[in-house]
Amino acid sequence: MARTDEDNEPLTRDAAPTGTTPPERPPAPGVVAAAGRMPRWLPRAMVLALALIAAFQLGSWAFHQLTGLLINILIAFFLALAIEPAVSRMAARGMRRGLATFLVFLGLTIVVAGFVTLLGSMLAGQIIKMVEGFPNYLDSLINWINETFHTELRRVDVQEGLLHSDWLRKYAQNSAAGVLDVSAQVLGGLFQLLTVGLFSFYFAADGPRLRRALCSVLPPARQAEVLRAWEIAVDKTGGYLYSRGLMALISGIAHYILLQALGVPYAPVLGVWVGLVSQFIPTIGTYLAGALPMLIAFTVNPWYAVWVLVFVVVYQQFENYMLQPKLTARTVDIHPAVAFGSVIAGTALLGAVGALIAIPAVATLQAFLGAYVKRYAVTDDPRVHGHRSRGPGGPGVLARIRRPRAGRPEPEQSS
Repeated sequence: MARTDEDNEPLTRDAAPTGTTPPERPPAPGVVAAAGRMPRWLPRAMVLALALIAAFQLGSWAFHQLTGLLINILIAFFLALAIEPAVSRMAARGMRRGLATFLVFLGLTIVVAGFVTLLGSMLAGQIIKMVEGFPNYLDSLINWINETFHTELRRVDVQEGLLHSDWLRKYAQNSAAGVLDVSAQVLGGLFQLLTVGLFSFYFAADGPRLRRALCSVLPPARQAEVLRAWEIAVDKTGGYLYSRGLMALISGIAHYILLQALGVPYAPVLGVWVGLVSQFIPTIGTYLAGALPMLIAFTVNPWYAVWVLVFVVVYQQFENYMLQPKLTARTVDIHPAVAFGSVIAGTALLGAVGALIAIPAVATLQAFLGAYVKRYAVTDDPRVHGHRSRGPGGPGVLARIRRPRAGRPEPEQSS
């Protein structure tokens, strides 16, 4: 007999009908608390992200504060690479590297100090001469104006007008206020020069020790590559500066002969000025170098300035197309377009410093990467040499254009 509700026994729960979802049980209180709690890894991730952001900001601030020092160290490094051949040659003869580096720096200091002294004395003499001859120049100018425009100007009136003018008073005030700024800039320049000289002395004197310290943290395979890159940098930088020095010597002698023939004063100093500035200041060095001799020659005779300008332009073309390719073929050996682009890029990145070190840096990188570039024999094709030949019996351009039309049937003409 089947059990009924009247038996007072617990009945089993009927199974859910097919296709329906059984009711969910209410979650336990502990489960609800665990689902609403923050994951354990999230606080540590937030702290790590904040620490990385703070480290990046601190590193960026420190880099911007040390940019000047880093640029000075870069200049010192390239200067040490430039004098490395001379120091190594003297050290190979038994001289200590420190003494050899000191002698090289002493020679450079004497040359630079002598050049600056001669140039300063020349400029001072020319300024004194121009100040003494200013009344005569002013009288000649006033006479020319009176004769040409039929005026009655006098030198006394012009001088009084200049002395009592507002722009002269403002210029004097601005000059007096800018004396402190000029003094600060001069002191800053001297400090930078001392910093560059000190670091370059250490780099040149302790070059072997620096290379050993660098190679000690690298595996043997990387050590050979670093030493090879170092030697290439020494060769390219030293060769670039030495070739520039030789071209500066030739340019200085050529301009000295011209200025001496014209009777322009201070011809030796002007020749040295033109040689150094035109070779060691890229892009605009030629124009800066030629401006000073033209100005001095103009004080002697205006036509002499024209002759100097013509000679500077002609000599620059001779140097670019005849002298420079032969002298720098073995030292730098980079395309003129690449050199020009590297100078522009270096100027955009580091200013005048980048313009000076751009060419040796690019030459070093090109020579170092050249060993890892696989080259193949070039096919003997006339197009490689810049010639376009049709070949024996080859059709021309018009023939290739007309060939498809020749195969098509011509349309019938309607009568």
